[in-house]
Amino acid sequence: MQDQAATGSKAKRSSKAHDASVDLIAVVVAMTEHGPSVLAVGAGDALPSGPFEHGHRSLQSGLRGWVEHQTGHQLGYIEQLYTFADRDRIGEERQQRVISISYLALTRAEHSVGLRRRLWRSWYDFFPWEDHRTGVPTIISEVLEPRLLAWASEAGSEPMRRERQQRASFAFGLGGRDWNEELALQRYELLYEAALVEEATRGLGQTRSLPIPGTPMIADHRRILATGIGRLRSKIKYRPVVFELMPAVFTFLQLQRTVEALSGRLVHKPNFRRLIEQQDLVEETGQTTADTVGRPAKLYRFRHAVLDERVAAGTKLPLSRA
Repeated sequence: MQDQAATGSKAKRSSKAHDASVDLIAVVVAMTEHGPSVLAVGAGDALPSGPFEHGHRSLQSGLRGWVEHQTGHQLGYIEQLYTFADRDRIGEERQQRVISISYLALTRAEHSVGLRRRLWRSWYDFFPWEDHRTGVPTIISEVLEPRLLAWASEAGSEPMRRERQQRASFAFGLGGRDWNEELALQRYELLYEAALVEEATRGLGQTRSLPIPGTPMIADHRRILATGIGRLRSKIKYRPVVFELMPAVFTFLQLQRTVEALSGRLVHKPNFRRLIEQQDLVEETGQTTADTVGRPAKLYRFRHAVLDERVAAGTKLPLSRA
């Protein structure tokens, strides 16, 4: 009987040790005066999040509830992003295994209720190497490239050194390679592996060098944000989701600037206008705005019928490769 009791007690402890909690985390993106911005909480270093609870009707309803509770912001467009369950990436000791289910939400900054404090932060605060609208950021050549090459040279074998160099060159466009704006997550993961971001060195005491510029986030939230940026940059090329971030009416220049801000790249203006018109994504409102230099600009609105008629429609961005 004692052996049975001991076995049962051991089984219960083992079962408890393998229990997992589920966290719901939101990457809420809007266009603000700072450009593409993410809704943050706490000290501005965390994404809205909360545990999935028994009373939640679904994962999405639980996420929407937590975001509104923490920020007073009501979500519109939302899609599941990714599920993370890395034990060594949550940044803190927790008895339970944590499964983080993340979502990407596109919204407008004014869609808020109540008096709760809302903090919108430019996503380039967290990833300053991702904005190439005025050329290649100096942080890449002056900071990232030498540190990544030094990290590659420390590999234990020649094949590993070459592999690290190739990954760095491909991810960050080194050595004359093209910059791929969609690789935001791959770039962050490479910097994490090289221990060049603060999240990778927490709890390890002194590090060999100071973390690179870029605001860190709690737990694994910057990794999740990078995932959202990469997803959105890819998605705006084949789905008209960019209009979720636009005001009800807008000029072509406003639409172009939004696309450029999201992608971190310039677009070819004549080609961009032609492609938007050819895909029949917008329609004229018959109104103009005087808030431009020169002659008044026409105002447009998104043709909502596009969602039903052409579910695969997108901006097909003519990004500048200059």
